[in-house]
Amino acid sequence: MIVWRLLFLCSALMLAAALLLRGWFGKRGLVQFGGRACQPDPERWRAWAGDALPEKMGAETLGRELRRIALKHWAERDPKAARGREAARRFGLAVPPLTLVVLVFALVLAKLPLFGALSLALGATALSAAIGLLSVGSELRAVARATGEVREKRIFRRADDEEAVIACAQAAVWMAALPPILGK
Repeated sequence: MIVWRLLFLCSALMLAAALLLRGWFGKRGLVQFGGRACQPDPERWRAWAGDALPEKMGAETLGRELRRIALKHWAERDPKAARGREAARRFGLAVPPLTLVVLVFALVLAKLPLFGALSLALGATALSAAIGLLSVGSELRAVARATGEVREKRIFRRADDEEAVIACAQAAVWMAALPPILGK
């Protein structure tokens, strides 16, 4: 019984820390800059990104697009590291729901106490969150490299627009780090 309590406590603390980090580095940036209307130079954007501009021109939308393009460029430069990040993302998508399915069967068969099942579900979610957070650094470096390219090519006409989009791209990295079961 003490093992379940210890697992529950450690997992709850890890999830609380992960949610605080996502709130501080992710949601705060989106709230601060996300609603700003930004206008990049369409020709420079197309030359850099290879894609047309999104229809909605808010900083949040452009930040998500900047992150997507940064990850695409990162996959071309360093495919092994990009595959590792993608594996961590898929782990976060799959492990919590699959753990819940297994735990439901264990509860039905009466082989596991209810608190033990709850502790294991929380532990699996905390493990997924920890793996997602451990891969944030490499993704932030990819976004930083893309940010340098955006600044060098002067894709945005105004420096304020550029800063808002960059902040939203960094916030998008933090928002995508945790498993979807924890909400957005």
